[in-house]
Amino acid sequence: MNADFSKTAVLKTIKEYTLISIGLVMYSFAWTGILIPADVMGGGINGVGLLIYYATGGTNGGVPLGLSFLVLNSVLVAVSSVLVGLRFGAKTIYAIVFISAAMSVMQGLIPNNLLGLGNDKLLSVILGGAVAGGGIGICFTQGGSTGGTDIIAMIVNRYKTISYGRIIMLCDLLIIGCSIFIFKNITAAIYGYVMVAVNGYTIDAVMAGNRQSTQVLIVSKKYEEIARLIFSEMRRGVTLLDGEGWYTKQPTKVVMVVCRKYETGTLFKLIKRVDPEAFMTVGNVMGVYGHGFEALKK
Repeated sequence: MNADFSKTAVLKTIKEYTLISIGLVMYSFAWTGILIPADVMGGGINGVGLLIYYATGGTNGGVPLGLSFLVLNSVLVAVSSVLVGLRFGAKTIYAIVFISAAMSVMQGLIPNNLLGLGNDKLLSVILGGAVAGGGIGICFTQGGSTGGTDIIAMIVNRYKTISYGRIIMLCDLLIIGCSIFIFKNITAAIYGYVMVAVNGYTIDAVMAGNRQSTQVLIVSKKYEEIARLIFSEMRRGVTLLDGEGWYTKQPTKVVMVVCRKYETGTLFKLIKRVDPEAFMTVGNVMGVYGHGFEALKK
């Protein structure tokens, strides 16, 4: 039993870090392969890194984005640990180091205009924001974090009753606004705000898709076998409801199960294997809280 649990835990950890790594590669490529070649701005700690990069010469020997990301995040982690005693998980530290290394390598290897976007800044910020947001969204679904302005939000929130989202938004507004002094115009700032909007929307879309759940009601004479297989093979809880057929007037059991939307294919195959004639209804649910889903929050 313990050996099976240990093996499952190891496989789960490998899966999480693999997906986090894929997300971080997407995020790093968005900045180094799309946004930097287009000479546009973005928010967060990488936005600060871009300000430093452009202020120190840009392509003519500017401070690499990966180095700035590592140094700035290291300072934030140290300051937050001293001020509010925040502890950071292995996934956050892993993400900071991974992104720093990935951006340092990519920035030196990826040629300008790799994707053939040319001088189309609007397309660059839309594509860059979508790729970066998709990467961060994947990272978030696996419990990862990239630090940066998230850490600033945690520090400020400890002393002031300001929401995390508002703090991060204010940081982005300030960081991107500072690009006006670097580029001597507001064009880069406007594109930067577009990038932040696309990035945020994509993150929300990825997170919502991952959390979307369905409720399935199953009517079958083989309800016991179906319930047993759902529990043993899918590791999902099952509820048996009392029902009665209106035409037959016979009592029956209704199997109710709630699962993630991406699990419904597995559920259908399992039910078909036991009873191809089973009657089912499937409905989307707005929110599911409790064991195996989202935790109840205050």
